[in-house]
Amino acid sequence: MTKALAGLKLLDVSRVLTGPYSTMVLADLGADVIKVEVPGRGDDSRLFGPFANGESGYYMTLNRNKRGITLDLRRPEGQAVLKDLARWADVLLENFATGTMAGWGLGYEDLAAVNPRLIYASITGFGQYGPNSGRYAFDAIAQATGGLMSITGAKGGPPTRVGTALGDINAGNFATIGILAALYQRERTGRGQRIDISMQDCIAAILENAVVRYTIDGDIPTRLGSSHANVSPYDVFAASDGHVFIACANEATWRRLCKAMDREDLVTDARFEINAKRAENIDTLTEIINRWSSRFTAGELLAVLETNGVPGAQVLSVDQVVGDPHIRARNMMVAVDHPVAGTITIPGNPVKMSASDDTIERPAPVLGQHTDQVLAELGYSADKIAALKAAKIV
Repeated sequence: MTKALAGLKLLDVSRVLTGPYSTMVLADLGADVIKVEVPGRGDDSRLFGPFANGESGYYMTLNRNKRGITLDLRRPEGQAVLKDLARWADVLLENFATGTMAGWGLGYEDLAAVNPRLIYASITGFGQYGPNSGRYAFDAIAQATGGLMSITGAKGGPPTRVGTALGDINAGNFATIGILAALYQRERTGRGQRIDISMQDCIAAILENAVVRYTIDGDIPTRLGSSHANVSPYDVFAASDGHVFIACANEATWRRLCKAMDREDLVTDARFEINAKRAENIDTLTEIINRWSSRFTAGELLAVLETNGVPGAQVLSVDQVVGDPHIRARNMMVAVDHPVAGTITIPGNPVKMSASDDTIERPAPVLGQHTDQVLAELGYSADKIAALKAAKIV
């Protein structure tokens, strides 16, 4: 099958995680993504472990399905090559500090002058304008300043970073949405545009009901562990060999849980008779449920919950997720053959489409692997490519 974005040409001038994650998604969907890296060193993430035969597993996960070239953007000769690439491209994505690309003569206005149809996406910590636009940011800084860290962690404990780099990945996903929307708009207008993605904005955007709990009720949300401020019981409970999440999102499910526990007396208990009361007395209720749930293994507990129509799930460790039959059936753990690293297993493409397959067609590039090929496609002669190499521009 032809992939959904086959024919789309994208320049990935980004590093580490947030930009490469966005371009990985677009590459998985069929875009021809050319990753631009610093000659001799490459993306900083090439130095992040774990390593297989010297190749970074971190880098290989985020840069599959891309072609890779090296190019020194700090020098005029490299900037000229990028402008030639911009004439070829539909989309450029970068995640340098605000103003860096413009300082090199490679900002949106510079490249739109050579290709008015270019969609130019920038991901930064705090955006292209506003009082903090010049500040640097990493994932945890976005989680901290966007409010997410304040509501994550154990009840009464310190603010906690989410276990995956959600500040980076969330911004990468919003950049992908913006790029696809801009491509659709370009079909009508014939022109590209600038996309400005702030990591802090993207965290603030996913605070769910936390914002309205404050703006409507004046309640400043804080850390609740795995429980929910408005739904109870909705939390992780102990099994004899692990943990199971139990979700009672309505009164009917609560009554079914009481039946499963052989504690139907709790339905009429004044402390638990409605959701608001259960939330008020959540510590007592959690203790009651834990005493019951810990009598079972996770598998036994899930069977009891399922029999009684109560939603639940075992909390799986990463090794369990990698081996999970359902995950495997959906092609979400994929073995990729890399020319240096050998065969490695990485997460697959979660976007399943009826008219486009989800295969990973090429491993992440070794540094500069496709430089000659890409420059030749731009019309550069072998002599010119050799001269750029000799000058260490590529």
